Amino acid sequence: MDLLRIENLKTYFYTEAGVVQAVDEITFGVREGETLGLVGESGSGKTVTVLSALRIVPRPGRIVSGRILFRGEDLLEKSEREMAAIRGKEMAIAFQDPTSSLNPVFTIGSQLTEIVRQHQKIDRKEVNDRIVDLLRLVGIPDPETRIAQYPHELSGGMRQRVALARALCCNPSLIFLDEPTTNLDVTIQAQILELIASLQRKLNMSIVLVTHDMGVIADMSKRVVVMYAGRICETASVTDLFRNPKHPYTEALLASVPRLDRGKGELLVIPGNIPNLISPPSGCRFHPRCRYAQPICEKEIPRLQQMESDHYLACLRANELFS
Repeated sequence: MDLLRIENLKTYFYTEAGVVQAVDEITFGVREGETLGLVGESGSGKTVTVLSALRIVPRPGRIVSGRILFRGEDLLEKSEREMAAIRGKEMAIAFQDPTSSLNPVFTIGSQLTEIVRQHQKIDRKEVNDRIVDLLRLVGIPDPETRIAQYPHELSGGMRQRVALARALCCNPSLIFLDEPTTNLDVTIQAQILELIASLQRKLNMSIVLVTHDMGVIADMSKRVVVMYAGRICETASVTDLFRNPKHPYTEALLASVPRLDRGKGELLVIPGNIPNLISPPSGCRFHPRCRYAQPICEKEIPRLQQMESDHYLACLRANELFS
């Protein structure tokens, strides 16, 4: 059984300009101890999916329908008090930009202490020891000194490590990492990714890794969910996805990534732009940009269908193109 199972989830934003169909009837699961990659262009609905799972969608957003099952229990049926007990303890998140997610007027120690004291009844010394151990676990040197510092006194890489430590405060079973290496230089990115992989092996937790970087997906994930314009195009193991992408969007994404085994001038660009989700294209939302599109693609909505044992695809021409 999946640790987390999202079924037919719809999350819309009700704005003055119209209803933004940010997440539109998606279904996927996260297994115990795995790292699942959630990939797609900016605006594809990745972050909104994560916020929906934690039930922290900002206004004017609203979960319209669907189920979010964690250990078999539907989180949409729980009260806000019950959800507050789950967030941080069972499920946690490290946001994309630790500069904005860490409070600038409180020390690192006080921000981590707040989370631990919220979920665990332990004395002040135990809390302090726990925080020092966490900071050491995520590779922060001299943690006894760092707990008295403020976020602005740390480098970007150190702030990202603090964000990871905060997510790990109560040993959650599932962590969402939203673009964990954005705005970091290449060397620090590699260090953070290696830290995440090391923590996953050591703690055997499940991770949902949100990114638009296919290189990060290849390096970190076991399975991949590919999203486009609020819907899921394809799900597969990372090996199958890179060796044999079946959806035209996945194929185009991989073709647009620079590779050392390609000659010069072979880098491809996906034509057009991701659609406005207030008035998305009819039928398959990728059809205006798809080189395989036929008239039927404008009329019918493709549904995920199983192509192989653990490979699912939402394409009306799947049997024709990829059999």
